[in-house]
Amino acid sequence: MKRIKTPLNKKEVENLKVADEVLLDGIVYTVRDIAHKTLVEIIRKKGEMPFDLKGQIIYYCGPTNTPKGKIIGACGPTTSSRMDEFTPILLKTGLLGMIGKGRRSKKVIEAIKKYKAVYFLTYSGCGALLSKYVKKIRTVAYKELGPEAIYELEVKDFPLIVAIDSKGGDIYA
Repeated sequence: MKRIKTPLNKKEVENLKVADEVLLDGIVYTVRDIAHKTLVEIIRKKGEMPFDLKGQIIYYCGPTNTPKGKIIGACGPTTSSRMDEFTPILLKTGLLGMIGKGRRSKKVIEAIKKYKAVYFLTYSGCGALLSKYVKKIRTVAYKELGPEAIYELEVKDFPLIVAIDSKGGDIYA
């Protein structure tokens, strides 16, 4: 089991290999479909981003409503391939990691290799369990989008598996 913290650095990412089990500490940002499209539009217009992508990890997740007495509701991964059309430009802008579920396109795998990034899987169908690793949550942008808003999650011992490493190794291959 490897331990990593955010923000990531290239050397740390390059030491991760396909199928490595990882525990993550630090900040991740939840970004789903609508927010991805919006971030790419901001990048193309050279606008101001709601958070700095450099060295960060995006978690493809839309948390559910927070039950009384909890920090966050269920927060499991959503299907990553829906974000594939937006991923290369985010990686070019400095994003180093993504968390989700499922395969990625050849175009995304090539971008992961080119920008020395990493794609992680986490446990699908276990959103309630994953919520126990979230220590804090803060709305960063697009609150009106509800679960599609961008949230900053502070996580401790968040369980991950390297699905695509910085050399293009793919767990699905």
